[in-house]
Order: sequence, then C-alpha cells, then structure tokens
Amino acid sequence: MARKNVFDLAPEDTEAAPAPVQPKLGRPLLGLERPIRPASPLGSISQSLESINSRAHRAEGIEKKLAEGQTIIELDTSMIDSSFVVDRLGVDAEDTASLVAQIKEHGQQVPILVRPHPDNEGRYQVAYGHRRLAAAKELGRPVRAVVRDLSDEQLVVSQGQENNSRTDLTFIERSFFGARLEDRKFSREVIMASLGIDKAALSRMIALIKRLPPELIEAVGPAPSYGRLRWAELADMLEEKGKRAKALKLVQERDFLAEKSDVRFQAVYDLLKKASPKERMAAEAQSWAPADNSVSVVAKSRSKALTVEFSNPNGKEFGTWITDNLDSLYEAFRKSK
Repeated sequence: MARKNVFDLAPEDTEAAPAPVQPKLGRPLLGLERPIRPASPLGSISQSLESINSRAHRAEGIEKKLAEGQTIIELDTSMIDSSFVVDRLGVDAEDTASLVAQIKEHGQQVPILVRPHPDNEGRYQVAYGHRRLAAAKELGRPVRAVVRDLSDEQLVVSQGQENNSRTDLTFIERSFFGARLEDRKFSREVIMASLGIDKAALSRMIALIKRLPPELIEAVGPAPSYGRLRWAELADMLEEKGKRAKALKLVQERDFLAEKSDVRFQAVYDLLKKASPKERMAAEAQSWAPADNSVSVVAKSRSKALTVEFSNPNGKEFGTWITDNLDSLYEAFRKSK
C-alpha cells in the first residue's frame, strides 16, 4: 500500500533502465563522501588493512546493487544503530515473536529506512523499522533496507509518519515522542508533520506529558487500551498530596514491571484512585456555622449513615433543640420531597 510521505522516502517500484547510471566515486548514496584511500606508510600504521579492504568491498557490493537499479538493498544488522529519538515505550514479547515467525516464513516484505550515520562513518541509523531490524537480528539474517541521505528533521518526520500510517504507536507513545522532539529543539511545525496532528492537539499532548513523571511513563509503557482521557485523569490524581510518591514507589517494584503494560497502567490508576480512610472521611465531611460562629456543625457521611456533631458555645443547646423537634423537621423534609 502506497504511503504519503512529505519527503518521498518510501521505497519506489523499480524499472529496468536501458543504460544503468554508474555511481560516483565519492559514494554519496552511502554517505561516504570521502573516497577510501589505501593506507599511507606514514599515517596509518595503527589501521588494519584487512578492515579497510573489507569495508571497501562491502561498499562496492552495495553500490553495485544500487548501480543495477535496485533501491532496496541488504545490510548487516550489526552496522545499523537506532534512531536518536526512540518512539516506542517497549515492545511486547508476543508481538516480537509473531513478527519473527512471519519474517522467517515469508521473508521481510517491507524494507526499513536508514540513513548514513551522521557521526560514525560506515554505519547507519534507522529512520523507521526498528521492530523489523530486531527480528532480522534475532533470525541472524541481513535486513532489507532503503538508504537515504536524511537531515535530522527528515528522519523524525519519516519516523513519525511511518508509525502513523501503520497505527503502531499508542496515544502516550505519540505524546512522549512529540515531547522528546521538543526537548531536542525541533520546531512545532516539524513535530506536527511527524505526528500528523494540528497545533492545538500537539499543545494538549505536550502539556499533558509535562504533568507526568517521565520515569512513570517509561515504567508503565505504551498502555494500548488507554487514551488521553485516562492519562489526563491519572495526571490529575498525581497532583494530590502524597500520591506522586506512591505511584513512583509502585512502578519500581519487580512484580509491577513483570506485568503487561495495560495491567501496569491499571495498577497505578487503582492505587491513586483508592483513598485512605482518613482521606475519605475528610472528603466526605461537610461543615456549617452561622455568621457569629456561635454554633459549629460537622456532618460526616459514611456508606449508609450520617453522623452530625454540634460544637462551640451554643452547639449542645442547638443540638438538643433539633432532637426535640425531629417530628416537625421530618415532616418538613417529606414535604420537600
């Protein structure tokens, strides 16, 4: 299925050309702008000739495939590093096993997108396809990839758009990814293009992430069954006194981390939702006093009962008057219904 990509980064169908274009000596398609030179007798004693030759042959083999008109090539997985901004909050073991089994039986149908590593010559960096890369590593086979020269902005937009088109990321993953991009000083326009959302939606997502401890988000994980409303409710409860510390203590427990992500979210939610007896009593207590404060009345509600306490100078006398007039007060109550 074709995907819309603002940088036209998706693999294209190839057609046999009558006269293949030979690659330039500088190998720009692989990001090797400087040609590989033979070892100098003065300056390369510490280099391994075997390593240089191996890298040269590897590059020549890749460029030969590109020169033949193939846009999809195979790369050794050990040559590929993750994106500089991770978009996933963990990968489910069952999903990984399923993908490994699928690729083992049918092969890798969709290539990953990589760019020449901006800092490490001869290596690559993933724009999208981290799970396919992990599956290929587990199977011990090369990964099919498209190599493109991408700027940081192009990489994150490609990364986000691919995940959006495959509906792979959950609400909290997309929000956390957007917040991470902003922390790295990417513009709001780039982040909106990456996530495929408007300015208002991005503002809400980043504002919510700022209310949630990052260590809690990472410990809970993608939580695919829970969207913005439940995460916002969780953020509200975290602002109550003492609850942030309780939640952070829970997410560090070994038993908590052993559960699936949805179960972890529900455990945090239930912990914060459950109030202590003192908290429940304080929340359910109502008080009243006249302007002169001569009487103070506190009503404490329980599941099936209501306790009323009278205090201050006239409290006892006022309470006695009420008990003496319960018949008329109850009749007035019935009429009010």
